[in-house]
Amino acid sequence: MSLLDQQNWTSSVYSGGWVPARGGDAPVTEPATGSELGRIGSAGAEDVAAAAARAAQAQPAWAALPYERRAEVLRRAGALFEQHTGEIAGWLRREAGSAAGKAAFEVHLAVTECYEASGLPSQPSGQVLATARPRLSLARRVPAGTVGVIAPFNFPLILGIRSVAPALALGNAVVLKPDPRTAVSGGAVIAEVFAAAGLPDGVLHVLPGGAEAGEALVAEPSVRVISFTGSTAAGRRVGEAAGRHLKRVHLELGGNSALIVMDDADLDRAAAAGAWGSFLHQGQICMTTGRHLVHESVADAYVERLAAKAEALTVGDPRDDGTALGPIIDAGQRDKVHRLVTASVDGGARLAAGGGYSGLFYRPTVLDGVRTDSPAYTEEVFGPVAPVLRFRDADEAARLAADSPYGLSLGILTADPLRALELAERIPTGIVHINDQTVDDEAVAPFGGLGASGTGSRFGGPQANLAAFTETQWVTVQSEITPYPF
Repeated sequence: MSLLDQQNWTSSVYSGGWVPARGGDAPVTEPATGSELGRIGSAGAEDVAAAAARAAQAQPAWAALPYERRAEVLRRAGALFEQHTGEIAGWLRREAGSAAGKAAFEVHLAVTECYEASGLPSQPSGQVLATARPRLSLARRVPAGTVGVIAPFNFPLILGIRSVAPALALGNAVVLKPDPRTAVSGGAVIAEVFAAAGLPDGVLHVLPGGAEAGEALVAEPSVRVISFTGSTAAGRRVGEAAGRHLKRVHLELGGNSALIVMDDADLDRAAAAGAWGSFLHQGQICMTTGRHLVHESVADAYVERLAAKAEALTVGDPRDDGTALGPIIDAGQRDKVHRLVTASVDGGARLAAGGGYSGLFYRPTVLDGVRTDSPAYTEEVFGPVAPVLRFRDADEAARLAADSPYGLSLGILTADPLRALELAERIPTGIVHINDQTVDDEAVAPFGGLGASGTGSRFGGPQANLAAFTETQWVTVQSEITPYPF
């Protein structure tokens, strides 16, 4: 039985069921072919205002339900994602350009996010505080109210559900604005799953749309928390707007993560890890390995192996199970990737592999001999590009890795893990992987970056999710009214 009925979402947004979008509609496009797969509603400011009002009305009753009821809805949602894996993965392959493995992993992680979130309603929600007066003093966690979630195109399902699921589990209503380029796999899928799971009407709203919808969501007074995942430039604007409205905002932004290859690393495994870190999903991941820092004694051999990996990867239609890399999401992003590669080569870098494209299909690219001012090294490429820079010793590796405004993920490959741990302590970053590349995510682990990569760990695990989607309330109880001298 199919989960998605295209007639439901055609020219519509999800707000108390599927309703016509006041902001019109937009095409659902397949990047691999340019084909239009349908048209989905495009929310405007009026849609956001109406959804926020309905969410505020529905949220108290949802929060008041017994915790077992909320947990049950989250478990059902996880089971539905699992039951419809093939259909959902098919949409991720067509709409987001995801290769088969990436699409399957994304659905699997959506399943685990829901199952993990189902444990949140039964978590201890406060603590008894010491007090100098004859009373009971408590700090307790209460729902924030309505949470706004703004999710991007690259991992549209994961980067939406990782906020939607815990926010709902903790008694909030949610207004989700998926990227219009992935409005089905990152929006309609989530709406249909939770409707089928028994979530009460009005608690979840899904409003695909552009900048107008995002700005309206941030400005909406009844939306008390914003969870944003996207570029650093857009995140700065969201943070500034949220600050004007005295609104809490969680920002998970860009990255330019370093993979350090020490002189004692197994080079065959290192090259495979480096290729995965840079080329998975065409490099369109915030944690992508954007800088390969390689000890000068092994750099030539590493580049040779990495280039061979790049040349062997199949680039093509992601509906083909043999495809390793699908298309870049659109022409604008492809042109940015190529501009950074070309400028780096013009500046002296050597093209060891790739560097070209056909349509939206960009070949995995290895750049050797980059400098610290090479554009593909200094900027977040968001494409399948692996710039390699040599270092002399651990001190230089630490300095180079730390010399970035970003601080999301770090990988260190070595035969001496304790030396790697010591090295990692010198590099500001939200995530460290020793003897692994930079791309990873688990529903049970805190996730987030520093500096231009965001405002720290805001997702994953009970503590981060409780902090993200609830407020702390102080409560005192005493048996008699305190006598005052007034």
